[in-house]
Amino acid sequence: MATCGAAPAKEPNRMLFDEFSARSLHLANRMVMAPLTRSRATPAHTPNELMATYYGQRASAGLIISEGTSPSPNGLGYPRIPGLYDQAQVDAWKATTGAVHAPRGDQSGGKIFVQFMHCGRVAHVDNLPPGAEVIGPGAAVCPGEMYTDTLGMQPHSVPREMSAADIAHAVEEHAASAKLAMDAGFDGVEIHGANGYLIEQFLSPLINLRTDAYGGSIEGRNRFALEVARATVAAIGRDRVGIRLSPFGVFNGTGEFPEVRAQYLALARSLSQLGLLYIHLVDHSAMGAPPVPVDFKLALRAGFDGLFILSGGFDHASAEQALVDQRGDLIAFGRPFLANPDLVARLREDAPLNPPDKDTFYTPGAKGYTDYPTLADSPSHAATT
Repeated sequence: MATCGAAPAKEPNRMLFDEFSARSLHLANRMVMAPLTRSRATPAHTPNELMATYYGQRASAGLIISEGTSPSPNGLGYPRIPGLYDQAQVDAWKATTGAVHAPRGDQSGGKIFVQFMHCGRVAHVDNLPPGAEVIGPGAAVCPGEMYTDTLGMQPHSVPREMSAADIAHAVEEHAASAKLAMDAGFDGVEIHGANGYLIEQFLSPLINLRTDAYGGSIEGRNRFALEVARATVAAIGRDRVGIRLSPFGVFNGTGEFPEVRAQYLALARSLSQLGLLYIHLVDHSAMGAPPVPVDFKLALRAGFDGLFILSGGFDHASAEQALVDQRGDLIAFGRPFLANPDLVARLREDAPLNPPDKDTFYTPGAKGYTDYPTLADSPSHAATT
């Protein structure tokens, strides 16, 4: 089994808070803030100071992975998600990276990767800027509906099937955006190959019905993901590139298929050959999706010579056990970080957690975003410290 960065077993309940170093990463702890779409960017898809405050509040995480950020106008999909494809966005993102990197007392600052999320067919045209279009591996419409600021809930728009030239352009967009991410001060990038967005649309035979070099077989369906990874590595270096995968996921028209194990194991081996820093594996069973089988997680980890980030429904105890068992190097937390800017301190003290307010997950403004209280804000906690 690949155990890059794994430490010998030690007393349970403490590994999560250990410093961690491997390749380009030097982290204050093994906790990762998972990418969380929050829809707080401007209507023009530019980051703002409110976002900088939000990420700065959570900078005690060993590593923050930003919300899904489009490397292309075509990839925006949703209202008010950020982009990273022009200079104005680069300049605006610097407030966020600066907030995360700022020292906190006697501690050094945090680390932040930007997640590249090209939505592909998971989009509505009213959410795209002028001149952009909805594209995907085929012309089939994504099932379900999407919110728009202009028309409310609407069916997803019909995508245009991407040509070979469109695919090559999308690959180039990821590489160009990776260079801009470095200019904006990010420590690296995570390629979003999960949750039914563009890269997984190519990975899934339930969506990708192409018969050219980008479909029809395991090799063909993996090709686009590997081309994006290869180009991104060439642009900024392998130590700054990770990828998020969700085999067995059921979001946005994806689902299990007969070759899922063979395909993702082949993908992991190819990503390992490219030298990617990490695979971030998503198990959405805590949200009602089928679980990723334990034996498959172990096989995927063994097939990848890099770091392994586990994500999906972890609490303090289960995260510690996963580290003790060497099933992963880092543990990602999503909604707990959303509602608890000081999640590291809360878990360290086994303190109660704030519940997330689902009604404000994607609404504009500070409510349910930067106003969650910390332990220091609690009178009862202050009285005991």
